Amino acid sequence: MAAGPREPVVLDGALLRRMRNADKKDSKAPRPSGSTGASARVLTAKAMLAVLDERQSLSEQLDEVLTHVESSRDRALVRRLCNNLLRHRPVLEWRLKQLLQKPLARKARCVHFLLLSAIDELLEQREPAPAIIHASVAAARLAGFDHLAGLVNAVLRNHQRRHEKLNRDQPDNDAFRYGYPDWLIGRIRRDWPDCWQDILDNGNQPPPIWLRVNPRRTNRAQVMHALDEHNIASHTEPGFKHAIRLERPGRISALPGYEQGWFSVQDAGAQACTTLLDLRPGLRVLDACAAPGGKAAHALEQADVDLTALEINSQRCRRIEQNLERLGLPAQIQVADATETERWWDGQAFDRILIDAPCSATGVIRRHPDIRWLRRAEDIDANVSVQRHLLASLWPLLKPGGLLVYASCSILHAENRTQARWFLDNHHDAEVVPITAENELAQAIPMEPGLQILPGSLGRDGFYYVVFRRLPAG
Repeated sequence: MAAGPREPVVLDGALLRRMRNADKKDSKAPRPSGSTGASARVLTAKAMLAVLDERQSLSEQLDEVLTHVESSRDRALVRRLCNNLLRHRPVLEWRLKQLLQKPLARKARCVHFLLLSAIDELLEQREPAPAIIHASVAAARLAGFDHLAGLVNAVLRNHQRRHEKLNRDQPDNDAFRYGYPDWLIGRIRRDWPDCWQDILDNGNQPPPIWLRVNPRRTNRAQVMHALDEHNIASHTEPGFKHAIRLERPGRISALPGYEQGWFSVQDAGAQACTTLLDLRPGLRVLDACAAPGGKAAHALEQADVDLTALEINSQRCRRIEQNLERLGLPAQIQVADATETERWWDGQAFDRILIDAPCSATGVIRRHPDIRWLRRAEDIDANVSVQRHLLASLWPLLKPGGLLVYASCSILHAENRTQARWFLDNHHDAEVVPITAENELAQAIPMEPGLQILPGSLGRDGFYYVVFRRLPAG
């Protein structure tokens, strides 16, 4: 589990009023094919400003900005523009640099991101170039940069004139080819020398949407039937007991059965956690890094366990409460640092502990393309330190014979296999429980210890799992 997000940027009232007025004006007149108005492009630029300049989470930004967008078409456009810009950033930044005589002033960074997004649209050629240029110029005006509207128009038209030359002159290197920072390409290439290109390619693919059916409320057949009645294409995978894969993305809260708690969104690979915990009724279970609550909910769906969910961030802790309430599941939820056991632990040992560790989240880059730019090389060592502190602090809270599952959505050995080996070297009362690569873990790679799922394998995100059993004293 990645570190908690920062506060989202709040859009100022004047801009929101201008966007609402622009959208009303657009709704009264026919628009060029594919042009959904300027406001969607302004919101894209604002989100990118927060993510790339202020290092905030894209998902948190979209949760904020999309509340101001009524059109489903515009919401989809904002998501697509944001994701594409993050995936293609090195190429887009280089092209814009060739087209500008000097960089834009710091206070005009919003226009910088408007231009990057427009260049990406021009390269994609999904819509006519005149429509893209017109909408981008209108977006600059809407965002309060009337004096730069002419520059936006000139830069984008110049891009079209110089397109072929830019193609010929563009550098040929891995950062441009795959759209990742050099340091991250190097780490992935070192850890996975035989398949690093596939990993990077898979990180640039649109992610599938997986649902996890809540057996306390319904069954998979009923959910599939409801989806089919609403013409929502979906399918199942052999061995994935509670998983449904949607053929196309859509608004999850609008799906039939969502409000009734029939399902949650959770990657098929992540659904392996509760199987590894080997849950039975009455067990005392700790989910140490629980937000947003997906794995805690899955545990409670599988067995009547006494579950404690910890989360250090109070806002994310509220998300756990909301998710469990919708699903109709009880748990003890606490805002706490799991390593500060004296502040929250009641002294009763746990039968099962899940550590979904804070990590680089390099296994879910296709789902969160901002990760490649938010993470830095020095973050890995910091993550390793936090992970070790969690393991060392929580291990004494496990009963002899109990199981601890260590999981991460990373594909880097330092956070996974190397971490597990460190733990075994320093805890002689621990043994590894063998895991078979079947069902939700089918085609996982043995890592000695644990199993690794690579991004894209059977449509899943990248995950690592290892299970430890605590040996009796003596």
